[in-house]
Order: sequence, then C-alpha cells, then structure tokens
Amino acid sequence: MALRTLSAKNAIALDKDLMSVGAFSIDQLMELAGLSVSQAVYKLHPLSKGKRILVACGPGNNGGDGLVAARHLWHYGYQPVVYYPKQSKNELYQRLVTQLQNLDVPFTEDFQGALRESHHVVDAIFGFSFSGEVREPFPSVIEALKATTLPVTSVDSPSSWDIEEGPPKSGPGKDFHPSALVSLTAPKPLVKWFRGRHFLGGRFLSPEIAGKYGLDLPEYGGIEQVVELGSSGQKL
Repeated sequence: MALRTLSAKNAIALDKDLMSVGAFSIDQLMELAGLSVSQAVYKLHPLSKGKRILVACGPGNNGGDGLVAARHLWHYGYQPVVYYPKQSKNELYQRLVTQLQNLDVPFTEDFQGALRESHHVVDAIFGFSFSGEVREPFPSVIEALKATTLPVTSVDSPSSWDIEEGPPKSGPGKDFHPSALVSLTAPKPLVKWFRGRHFLGGRFLSPEIAGKYGLDLPEYGGIEQVVELGSSGQKL
C-alpha cells in the first residue's frame, strides 16, 4: 500500500502543530531535517565514490536544511562546498553559516566552477512552499542541475517543482529530474512524477500528530533517520 502524501495546506498545518503541540523549535526541526539529508547522501554516495559534495542552498528553510546537511557531511569525512547566494539575515541562518565557517567549509559564488569539481550535488534551493517564478540567480543553477551528469539529491522537492502539480511545464525546471529525493516528514503529492531513489526523513513525529494527518509512516531501522521507499511508497 502506498504511503499517503501530505498536501501543501496540510504540510504547513503539520509544521505549525510540530512547533505548538509537538513543542519543537524551528532549529530543532531544521537540525533533524539536515541530519536526515546527510544520512541519505551517505547511503547514496559513500565516501569511496568521491568526497566533494556541492550543497546549493536557497534563502528559506530548505536552504537551512542544506546548511545543516553540509555540516554533518563534513563530520562524516566529506569535503562539502556551499553555494548560498541569497544569505538570510535571520539569526538562525547566520549561526548555521558560522558553524560551517568554524569548520573551514568553503562558500562559493561560482556555481558552475564548483559543479565541475564535485562528485555529488545536494539541491536545497526551493522546498514544498515554492510557487511562482524562479528568480535570479537560480534559473541558471537549476538549468545546470538539469544538465549535469552528476547525481543530484533534492531536499523535500526538486527545486522549481510544484508540491501538487510536480515539474513545471516551462522555465528552468522543465525536465529537471534529480536522481534522488529526500521527502521530509511525509511524501508530498509531487512524488507521483518522481522516478529516482526516494528516501523519507521524519523520525520525529508523535503518534498523535501522525494520526491527525492520516500518515501511515514506515518503520525506521536501528538508529537510522531515513528510510528508502519503493516506487509505490513501501519500505525497501
């Protein structure tokens, strides 16, 4: 049986419940999300396949997840490089940046150059709340992600995809199909258009909140923060 997906409206409501009823803070949730992404990358791209990971971060929460993932990847032994052109002035994001700077993780403004020197890419530009046009400097970045032969892992949503309608019919994200996707909390409706390897990271939901949204989540093994799902949503 396929896992139920979480609509845009319910995804926003669930996040609010996590921070009210669930008593989580936004930085806790971002830490858990980024940790899940880092574990998925470790499974997809072990160190033996190459250590250079390019993490492309957008200006919102999806980008924050990417910053957290980059920190964990450094501790695993990778050599992350962060592309973060629209840095938020919010204290939370500034602290995430400082944590990476304290590890001497490099930040780059040259996405194309960094892409040529990388072994794997994390797409943490836009998440499930994205709508409208892709604005500069990200159109050329998404075009490059579409064109690259490197494996690309997207965080919660392939950047520029609509949560309900999937890939755009025009624009830079047209025909962008990353090799892997890490859904956070629960899969979103866009997964029906996704054909790569699919992971779920959401090992923090209480039974009460999961039940409220009708989420039939799979069991996570051992100390894992992610679980790989098959094409119909079942645990592999």
